Amino acid sequence: MIVFPAIDLRHGRCVRLRQGRAEEETVYGDDPVAVAVRWVAQGAEWLHVVNLDGAFGEQIGDFRRPINLQRLAEIQAAVPQTPIQFGGGVRSLADVETALDLGATRVILGTVAVQNPDLVEEMIGRFGSERIVIGIDARDGQVATHGWLRTSDTTAITLGQAMRSKGVSRIVYTDIARDGMLTGVNVEATAALARATGLQVIASGGVASLEDIVRLGASQPTGSGSAGRIEGVIIGQALYTGAVSLPDAIRTARNPTES
Repeated sequence: MIVFPAIDLRHGRCVRLRQGRAEEETVYGDDPVAVAVRWVAQGAEWLHVVNLDGAFGEQIGDFRRPINLQRLAEIQAAVPQTPIQFGGGVRSLADVETALDLGATRVILGTVAVQNPDLVEEMIGRFGSERIVIGIDARDGQVATHGWLRTSDTTAITLGQAMRSKGVSRIVYTDIARDGMLTGVNVEATAALARATGLQVIASGGVASLEDIVRLGASQPTGSGSAGRIEGVIIGQALYTGAVSLPDAIRTARNPTES
């Protein structure tokens, strides 16, 4: 599995939220570029960068290039050999093009997948399935949108299956109740989503210890006919608080059965 260190951007700073709540914000630095350089120096193979301003519908900075998009460009320039997975408020072809132009390797779509699945199919056709990732963020199994402020009637599995039919190959699955809480990743729901959809799933939300990574590795879907797998895990709060070290997480993810 791949470990994705999370860099969540709000008003240009590196922050962490609890359960996606703007009022539950902890600032971990005014220099996200320095954070990115640190994670790469510790062995990060990918970075997971989120534009929280975009997710919340906020406009901070020059309208031609909001501050968090400027931070994306700065991060890419600082660690040009490290691929970046980027999301937050990406809801149009132009948004995807902008993110890719600024250095993102993959772009995550969330709200648009629920509201306009045909547009997702168009994006896959234009950019390819390796460049487009669907973010499925769930609260009690129901998909949340608009920066997690609204909960839809669609289940995570239903949306995942619909996205596969549109050509999607990879999703990021977040259990909102666990995000930023250090209560342990929802291994069961993550594995069930991979089995039911046949997609590559990146787990997110609640990683508290190396044991979460071990459990994810032990829960890989098996058997013929199951193309789905748990491809990786996003770690945020646990890295910033020191509960987990990135080098240890990477070693465990590469060989979870030996940990």
